[in-house]
Amino acid sequence: MPDVCDIPTECRQASCSCSHPDHRCLPECSSLQQEHCRSPATGAELQGTGDKSLNARGHCQLLMVTSAKSSVPTVMDQAAAMQLGQCAKNLATSLAELRTAAQKAHEACGPMEIHSALTAVQTLKAELQDAKMADIDMQLKPLPGESLEKCAQDLGSTSKSVGSSMAQLLTCAAQGNEHYTGLAARETAQALKTLAQAARGVAASTTNPQAAAAMLDSACDVMEGSAMLIHEAKQALVSPGDAESQQRLAQVAKAVSHSLNNCVNCLPGQKDVDMALRSIGEASKKLLGETLPPSTKSFHEAQSELNQTAADLNQSAGDVVHASRGSSTQLADASGKFSEDFDEFLDAGIEMAGHTQVKDEQIQVIGNLKNISMASSKLLLAAKSLSVDPGAANAKNLLAAAARAVTESINQLITLATQQAPGQKECDNALRELEAVKGMLANPNEPVSNLSYFDCIESVMENSKVLGESMAGISQNCKTGDVPAFGGCVGVASKALCGLTEAAGQASYLVGVSDPNSQAGHQGLVDAIQFARANQAIQMACQNLVDPDSSPSQVLSSATIVAKHTSALCNACRLASSKTANPTAKRHFVQSAKEVANSTANLVKTIKALDGDFSQENRNTCLGATAPLIEAVENLTAFASNPEFASVPAQISYEGSAAQEPILQSARSMLDSSTHLLKTARSLVINPKDPPTWSVLAGHSRTVSDSIKGLITAIRDKAPGQRECDYSIDNINRCIRNIEQASLAAVSQNLASRDDISLEALQVQLTSTVQEIGYLIDPISTAARGEAAQLGHKVTQLAGYYEPLIRASVGVASKLQVHQQQMAFLDQTKTLAESALQMIYAAKEGGGNPKASHTHDSIAEAAQLMREAVDDIMVTLNEVASEGGMVGGMVDSITEAMGRLDEGTSPEPEGSFVDYQTTMVKYSKAIAVTAQEMMTKSVTCPEELGGLASQVTTDYSQLALQGRLAAHTAEPKEIGFQIKTGVQELGHGCIFLVQKAGALQITPSDSYTKRELIECARTVTEKVSMVLSALQAGNKGTQACITAASAVSGIIADLDTTIMFASAGTLNAENDESFADHRENILKTAKALVEDTKMLVSGAASGQDKLAQAAQSSAKTITQLTDVVKLGAASIGSDDPETQVVLINAVKDVAKALAELIGATKCAAGKAADDPSMYQLKSAAKVMVTNVTSLLKTVKAVEDEATRGTRALEATIECIKQELTVFQSKDVPEKSTTPEEFIRMTKGITTATAKAVAAGNSARQEDVISTANLSRKAIFDMLTTCKQAAYHQEVNKDVRSRVLLYGTECTTGYIDLLEHVLLVLQGPTAEQKQQLVFLSKRVAGAVTELIQTAEAMKGTEWVDPEDPTVIAETELLGAAASIEAAAKKLEQLKPRAKPKQADETLDFEEQILEAAKSIAAATSALVKSASAAQRELVAQGKVGSIPANAVDDGQWSQGLISAARMVAAATSNLCEAANASVQGQASEEKLISSAKQVAASTAQLLVACKVKADQDSEAMRRLQAAGNAVKRASDNLVRAAQKAVFDKADDDNVVVKTKFVGGIAQIIAAQEEMLRKERELEEARKKLAQIRQQQYKFLPSELREDEN
Repeated sequence: MPDVCDIPTECRQASCSCSHPDHRCLPECSSLQQEHCRSPATGAELQGTGDKSLNARGHCQLLMVTSAKSSVPTVMDQAAAMQLGQCAKNLATSLAELRTAAQKAHEACGPMEIHSALTAVQTLKAELQDAKMADIDMQLKPLPGESLEKCAQDLGSTSKSVGSSMAQLLTCAAQGNEHYTGLAARETAQALKTLAQAARGVAASTTNPQAAAAMLDSACDVMEGSAMLIHEAKQALVSPGDAESQQRLAQVAKAVSHSLNNCVNCLPGQKDVDMALRSIGEASKKLLGETLPPSTKSFHEAQSELNQTAADLNQSAGDVVHASRGSSTQLADASGKFSEDFDEFLDAGIEMAGHTQVKDEQIQVIGNLKNISMASSKLLLAAKSLSVDPGAANAKNLLAAAARAVTESINQLITLATQQAPGQKECDNALRELEAVKGMLANPNEPVSNLSYFDCIESVMENSKVLGESMAGISQNCKTGDVPAFGGCVGVASKALCGLTEAAGQASYLVGVSDPNSQAGHQGLVDAIQFARANQAIQMACQNLVDPDSSPSQVLSSATIVAKHTSALCNACRLASSKTANPTAKRHFVQSAKEVANSTANLVKTIKALDGDFSQENRNTCLGATAPLIEAVENLTAFASNPEFASVPAQISYEGSAAQEPILQSARSMLDSSTHLLKTARSLVINPKDPPTWSVLAGHSRTVSDSIKGLITAIRDKAPGQRECDYSIDNINRCIRNIEQASLAAVSQNLASRDDISLEALQVQLTSTVQEIGYLIDPISTAARGEAAQLGHKVTQLAGYYEPLIRASVGVASKLQVHQQQMAFLDQTKTLAESALQMIYAAKEGGGNPKASHTHDSIAEAAQLMREAVDDIMVTLNEVASEGGMVGGMVDSITEAMGRLDEGTSPEPEGSFVDYQTTMVKYSKAIAVTAQEMMTKSVTCPEELGGLASQVTTDYSQLALQGRLAAHTAEPKEIGFQIKTGVQELGHGCIFLVQKAGALQITPSDSYTKRELIECARTVTEKVSMVLSALQAGNKGTQACITAASAVSGIIADLDTTIMFASAGTLNAENDESFADHRENILKTAKALVEDTKMLVSGAASGQDKLAQAAQSSAKTITQLTDVVKLGAASIGSDDPETQVVLINAVKDVAKALAELIGATKCAAGKAADDPSMYQLKSAAKVMVTNVTSLLKTVKAVEDEATRGTRALEATIECIKQELTVFQSKDVPEKSTTPEEFIRMTKGITTATAKAVAAGNSARQEDVISTANLSRKAIFDMLTTCKQAAYHQEVNKDVRSRVLLYGTECTTGYIDLLEHVLLVLQGPTAEQKQQLVFLSKRVAGAVTELIQTAEAMKGTEWVDPEDPTVIAETELLGAAASIEAAAKKLEQLKPRAKPKQADETLDFEEQILEAAKSIAAATSALVKSASAAQRELVAQGKVGSIPANAVDDGQWSQGLISAARMVAAATSNLCEAANASVQGQASEEKLISSAKQVAASTAQLLVACKVKADQDSEAMRRLQAAGNAVKRASDNLVRAAQKAVFDKADDDNVVVKTKFVGGIAQIIAAQEEMLRKERELEEARKKLAQIRQQQYKFLPSELREDEN
């Protein structure tokens, strides 16, 4: 086991600059390393510390690595950019290695975690004891950097972590899980360490000796209780399920929780808040008496006092809100004042209740006072919570909401209990409400509500309209004296003003956050506010449930509230467990949800009983059932309050605050003027005859109206992202102009090369920039559709990459040698810039408004275009890089894919482990195959290694993505770790392989590098086998299913080949065997396959081992079965091919059914009995048995000539029905096809239908067998192409549904026809045979509908594929492509090397190649011109798009086609002759002949085109010019070759022998050769004449006349 001491040095020296409190632990890893080498317990501590560092939301990697990588393209200094990029890579590698080391350390130290945690807590207790002694001796001093405020905040926030980790510890210990209990104990010890440090810091920093001593004492109590808790948890693991042990554990946990609260309460200011809370609790006891004290004041005095104390209490509530954000002293003073004011208000309320004569009204007043008491307590608790942890998510909003609740409760009491002058209560209530909401506009750096920006605009518009109407009503009702209507208008105006203020506060927050200089907040794992609110609501509902005064309706209402909130909590837990990567938290969320759900179910049962009988016994039972629910919800709320799960608040920049100001200013002005307006209206309603007051009211009304108009304008003008979009559009337009200037320079060959940087460095820059742009596409698309606050950030970030993009792109283009590459590269860069421009325009229009659905399609389209542009330029970059052996970008891609494997939170899996396992096997094998190919190419063709390396990179990226999901879904988790480790190891191997491929491309002859590459390829193959074994260990059975399915697919392909041989009549037996020799073997093997089928079906519900055994056995058996069936078919003999095909089709059906069964088994493995995949498995098993039975019947009928046709037809009908079922499934085909191909396949249906009718009429078994085989192929081909054509990307949904419908109708009609043929065979009658015609017409009608639908699929561009004119055009274009391919081949040719002659002035091979290239180019232009001329004829109407006279136009088309083919063939021959000539393998005569043949075929093509063409048309002129060009090029080549022949003849010196006999022999030999050559010439002339005569018979009439 590797030691943690092996952690890389870079990691030990790393330090993190982010602000997360857990990130100081990386240096601690370094300091603890030496101790680890000696102490296993310290090793567990080190491992825990490192784990926490790595898992704390991935801040290190996210902020250090991701931010660095995204910043690299924007750094102008090349050296700095390269160094930053390299450092980011090193840090990412080090972090990955640290993760691996930490995981290995976890495996080594795991069992010691509980012991280590206990030791750590005891050590902390001893340290606190030492601190107490130092405090007594007055020697306790704060450490550097510690202050009272900082330590107090640390202690407050850490107390939540301690509570949460202890909740995890309890849950895991109760479940008896040692592994997760150890993790929870370790986290508890780590949280307690931070708590102890904070407690010591508070004690050292405070000036109050008693407070310091109390803090240290309470902290020691926490440590002592925690040590006991961990010890009890350890004991609980020894005897899981022991009730006594669980009870002790719960008691110790409660004691620790109490000590923890005491510790927090020792913080400065907390005691004062607690005293205020106790004071409110004591005062509220006055409300519990059965009788009220007698009134001592008059009604008027009591009412006046109540109003005054209400105003004071409301003001004190506002002071508490402000003080909670200040110092502890301010909070202490404000909470004390609030409790005093509450006491006075309560006395005034009780006094007022005494004046109420009606008993019910008195009860209502007391009830309202209780509500005010509860709201006041919640306000102080929220203030206390905020002061302890100011950074807690939404703590400020909770406090503001609590203050508003106090105000609303006061207003309700005032409205109920007082009798004031008309309209006064309503105005006072409204003024208090406006005072309460003013706090929203103080410093909006947190979201006020869940409204989006556009919801805010809608809310402002609606509320402004309501406010305008209510203000008019206030004025009107003052004039008319309608006091009730006046009060109603005031209430409506108050609600509208509160709504306006809330919308303005939320809008200003969104404006501030959307500024690019601000830092947006991050959503937490859970919403702690939701949990806290649900907890409060459930507690209130439970109190109402057990209240003896509750009515039946109140009980049902409370039950509904409980059910609603517990359901919401369970759903939140489910989501949180799926998102978190912390295994302990995942289990705790699941377990907590179960506890809440179970206790809720028990409570609901008691509520039902209570609803039936409201007896005291049922109430007591209900009370008992509420306690477990309240406890479960409280535990869950405490756990969810862990800061690890909390949201990160936004940090609004100075610029963002400035952007907020116009909105806030308008909202403040609106509130101030509204307050004055209400005060004025309050006096007017009493004295409506006061003209000066009316004037003041009108002035305030105008101010309110102007303020609202300013607010609407400010919100509209400050819409998030709009300003940034405009800036980005200007920036990208400027970049496009720069790239256009570079393109113009490249066109004129004046693009200056950059000499200050290498091509490789430029490519690295460009690759990183394009990748960063690609990463931003989805975030921008998401922001544009519904996240307005993010739009400005993402758009600005995108625009910032385009200047470095253009700079790097122009630099790369300037260093490319090929002009076409330069232009293509610059064009792709321009396309990327233009697609980004379109994206930003679409994003600006969408603006982040989720309701602007009309813009969402254009946003999605722009995003897709941008992705395609990014992919195109990345492909080009990889090609350029691989050609030059530069593989840095590929290595980065592999490293990045490896890094993503370790990212904390995996995406929500959409499939099962089996799905990801299947895909991983495919990509793993692809990597292995490519590695093997690289081994071969390293020796034979090193220049192709770049493309193969790029393929390895692509496949590995996909493998890593699937590997992350597979590891997330694997059970047990150890398998997931093995998969991750295997994929990472393979990634390292791929990096080395790619690097060696690049090095070998640079130095292809380096044998040492070749050996290294071969070694790396072997290593990659070994790593692939490790990944496959890890996958197999995860699901051995499903892996065997994947292997078996692959084997069966190979068998099916082999059977298709065998059917082709049988159909051709070439499937013969190797000896004189008969079919009877194989029959028994076939039957025995088929029965064995049935047994394997049963094992497969049962294996899905059994273990993986049985499933693997069944899959392997079935693959082996089907192999044997196909072998014996092929032998049996061969023994039938090639004189009966139809019967051979029937037999092979039968076993092919069995193989296809087995493939489906194996796939269904793989998906159903381990699933519940009622899972849908189990039903699919049963269905596949039935099909399998049916097909095996069909095979057995076919085997028995093969030798029975009277029934084998009938049997073949039955098998075909069953097979077509199965294929129809597959056709009707929702599975999308892997590939698509064209409507033309689909139409061609429908023609086979027509032929097969005619054959079926003929077989029915003849009733001959041979005809029936032939019909069965033909029908099967025709229907299969039609259904396959029908579905592929229907799912073509250009086919809309309506046309697709029609195609699938008519395909089904055609198939069912054909099945009916075959079944009727079967009926006719059993007993033919005239009526039945007549029915065959009717059924065949039905099939023909369905085919007609299919063809018409195919026409709709193609749209207006649909053509008849059998139209001779269309064929002609296709052939012409094909000929042109053929010629161009030959020309490209010529481009690559070079003359053979030969010794230079001193007097040589003419390079013959160069002349040949140039002339051949000219001919190829000219013939290509000629054939394209012929295609254009033919289109012109169709347009002029001289040739119909569908010929009126098929013979006439068909002849012309055939002439054109044959001529085009001749041109293409002649050009191809010319290229081959030129190649052979320059290589010295052919004579110049062959070259001359080829050139003359090109000229002759060109003349025929011109004649074919001239027959119907307009001689003065532009197309004909171009055609003639092209023909002349071909003729000139051919003549040039002929002259060059003839000159070469002539020169060669001159150079051939004949050596004459001097001796007489030798001389005579030389003459005889020359004469003999001359006669032989003459005879060969004569024979060649005759042969040429015969060839021309034969060809002449097939020439169209036009060409024949011309020849004559």
